[in-house]
Amino acid sequence: MQTETYRQLDRDHHLHPFTDFKALGEEGSRIVTHAEGIYIHDSEGNRILDAMAGLWCVNLGYGRQELVEAATAQLHELPYYNNFFKSTHPPAVKLAEALCRLAPAHMNRVFFTGSGSEANDTMLRMVRRYWALEGKPDKQWVIARENAYHGSTVAGMSLGGMAPMHAQGGPTVPRITHVRQPYWFGEGRPAGQDPETFGRDCAAALEAKIQELGEENVAAFIAEPVQGAGGAIIPPESYWPAVKEVLARYDILLVVDEVICGFGRLGEWFGSVHYDLEPDLMPIAKGLSSGYLPIGGVLVGDRVAETLIERGGEFFHGFTYSGHPVCAAVALQNLELMQAEGIVERVRDDVGPYLAERWATLADHPMVGEARSLGLIGALELVDPATGERFPKPLGAGTLCRDICLDLGLVMRSVGDTMIISPPLIITRAEIDELVSLAGEALDETARRLAAREQADDPAIIEESRS
Repeated sequence: MQTETYRQLDRDHHLHPFTDFKALGEEGSRIVTHAEGIYIHDSEGNRILDAMAGLWCVNLGYGRQELVEAATAQLHELPYYNNFFKSTHPPAVKLAEALCRLAPAHMNRVFFTGSGSEANDTMLRMVRRYWALEGKPDKQWVIARENAYHGSTVAGMSLGGMAPMHAQGGPTVPRITHVRQPYWFGEGRPAGQDPETFGRDCAAALEAKIQELGEENVAAFIAEPVQGAGGAIIPPESYWPAVKEVLARYDILLVVDEVICGFGRLGEWFGSVHYDLEPDLMPIAKGLSSGYLPIGGVLVGDRVAETLIERGGEFFHGFTYSGHPVCAAVALQNLELMQAEGIVERVRDDVGPYLAERWATLADHPMVGEARSLGLIGALELVDPATGERFPKPLGAGTLCRDICLDLGLVMRSVGDTMIISPPLIITRAEIDELVSLAGEALDETARRLAAREQADDPAIIEESRS
């Protein structure tokens, strides 16, 4: 079929996730046809560097034949069976053992799901079940962070702190609340506060919320090591040590959402290791199978698992595809390849530091207020060169920059006016150079077009939107 035929069929029949349906119908979709390494190709012959690894997940890149073969072999052997009714199968068992071997030493159980959203639904059920079994049924409240993303199911949306999702989601799950995020730049670079002081203040806000709700009512605190979809928000170095001090004073579970940071993204198998955290539960997904098949789960610490096992009886929760044999076989092969090729160590010792060095050069661009990275995750904060402050929202600077990136052959995501990247972990130094070069070109062209837009608009409107 030709591109326009695909676009018309897509327009007529396909509702996309996180999309303005009308606007996409008017513009038409990009038809992605094939991919290899870190590049995707579309139906119009464009080759595009995928600096988002799909959606934070294609860690081993596109076209890994070993993963295709693992899926094919398992489809021949056992294409499906469930893990209900006192049954299991080798792929699920082997994957569970492999995950627990890679996880922090106190985490020795895993509950499989089909996605990160399902993983966070599962976590919420487990946390509340745990406290009920411990004889503390009033410990129901879960504290999360503003602007956090923990999935788009009802429970995932409720745990997340994104106001637009809440506005469209109807009533959220009760007894979930949110506290200040450790986003120094995005919170306006508070006057008189360096990032480290700001990080400690964010931890103090968590403690204040615990005291407001009452320790006897608070079940858990959930956070990503680095907030991914919120804008690749790398917390100040002071933040996690201060949070650990707060939680040590209270009997509250720590849930570290590793859906994005897990499996090498930060240069360790899990972001919890990078920040020296000891979570009670870790939701996982995305990089677990390098995105080749949908699979997720919750790694469960011994404290929680032992109570669920010894006192729990039946846990009335699960999914048809929990531990799907083909997905599990591919995930297991993915982990084995990552270990054999030293992917995590390479991110930590080679390409992660190199990206940091090259990415930091973009901070010299007049449109960049901050360039930050950790491992293979990075962000650029777009600002008005004339003021150093955010652009007026009507200008749509981030969206414009994203579209220009695509025209130049680069996938770079926009979160408002924050440009973020999360490339495949197999990216080379030469490909990092290409990525940074394309990003620089996109910034130049964005600056040129924004200047033209401002000149064309009524200055009074621009001034009003700035204020």
